[in-house]
Amino acid sequence: MKEIIDNEMKPIDIDEIDRKIIKELNLNGRISYTDLAKEIGLSRVAVQARVNALMDAGVIERFTAVINPERIGIAVSAFFNVEVEPKHLHAVADRLAEEPYVTSLYHMTGPSKLHMHGLFRDNAEMEAFMREKLYVLPGITGVDCQLLINRYKSRMGMRL
Repeated sequence: MKEIIDNEMKPIDIDEIDRKIIKELNLNGRISYTDLAKEIGLSRVAVQARVNALMDAGVIERFTAVINPERIGIAVSAFFNVEVEPKHLHAVADRLAEEPYVTSLYHMTGPSKLHMHGLFRDNAEMEAFMREKLYVLPGITGVDCQLLINRYKSRMGMRL
């Protein structure tokens, strides 16, 4: 676990019980505290207190539903490498982070490169995003885009 101290992330130790709780929540985020307690071998109150502590410490960031985009008509999944002049990097990242099409955005090693994932209903919607939202940003020097053909694995949560 990490704890924020003066804008610095400091590791916090988690024990084997916390690891078991996280593993079970990764398998089923809707599990009740009662059922989780049975799986872990603690009381409901003790498990709920540990989950709350993990949330307070920022280990568990949130609980969410994982949506299959294709089932709701979102057919295009695209990965972008966006090269940005260093002086514009943070402004571009802040602007792209606000876009509803953008599902993830990372600053990667290399010449001021942002790695971004986006979901679009079709190619026309993706092209409009690129033309109207991406290419017009100051400091963009290059965009490389790859379209997803098939998803074999998509990790939700993390391995401990």
